[in-house]
Amino acid sequence: MSRGPDPAAPPLVSLTLWGVAGRQVPAALARMALDRRHLRATPGLRFGKLLGTGAGRTFGPRDADPHRWGVLATWSDPDALAAFEAGPTARAWGRISTERLTVTMVPLASRGQWSRRRPFGDPAPRPVQGPVAAITRARLRWRRTPTFWSAVPAVAADLHTAPGLRLAIGIGEAPIGLQGTFSLWDDAARLVTFAHRREPHAAVVARTASEKWYAEELFARFQVLAVEGTIHGRDPLEPHDAPRSPGVVGRAATQPEP
Repeated sequence: MSRGPDPAAPPLVSLTLWGVAGRQVPAALARMALDRRHLRATPGLRFGKLLGTGAGRTFGPRDADPHRWGVLATWSDPDALAAFEAGPTARAWGRISTERLTVTMVPLASRGQWSRRRPFGDPAPRPVQGPVAAITRARLRWRRTPTFWSAVPAVAADLHTAPGLRLAIGIGEAPIGLQGTFSLWDDAARLVTFAHRREPHAAVVARTASEKWYAEELFARFQVLAVEGTIHGRDPLEPHDAPRSPGVVGRAATQPEP
């Protein structure tokens, strides 16, 4: 008799981003409303969020990008992710999108909660080779948002020039109040350098406790297993001087270590 997935095992995590043309923005907004029920009913889904995206520079409404939408999910096993990618939600987005990027990951570390849950479990930190990713997510305290927004631009400007950064994008369930970032890095050392050793981010981290910006917060790091597709016409793991490609490409970023 076969056993089901171990609920204590680190989940398989996917972030899929769809780019849509201007004429398809109304259809994308409709999908964001309709797909909540479909996503919750997906077999093997442990946790899932439909997301809007933004430039991640101010964390305000002007950051919002109506041409890019996504879904972040944790899965019981690879078969569940494969079934989702072949299922009605992904097919519906495929009909209205011009490009897609899917990053598949496993958690390396996670602290905090998202919607009062710990979606990435409590993994034991371990060294890995190759690309890594980071997700931050916070529910802001309304009275603290002005000081938070004033602190963000310096950090965002520094992030977008940080060595080793391959992709940085704002993510969130709403344009205001539920804020997050997804970033993709060459390796763990580059991510750690930005998070703890570059002054703008370190200064904001030091202010977090005294400013009490967040009613809920989560910080997580991941080993990247594969990146498939493009964003802005480019595979984010390709060399920066590589030509842009309109097609879908993909690669295994690394193999999970035992």
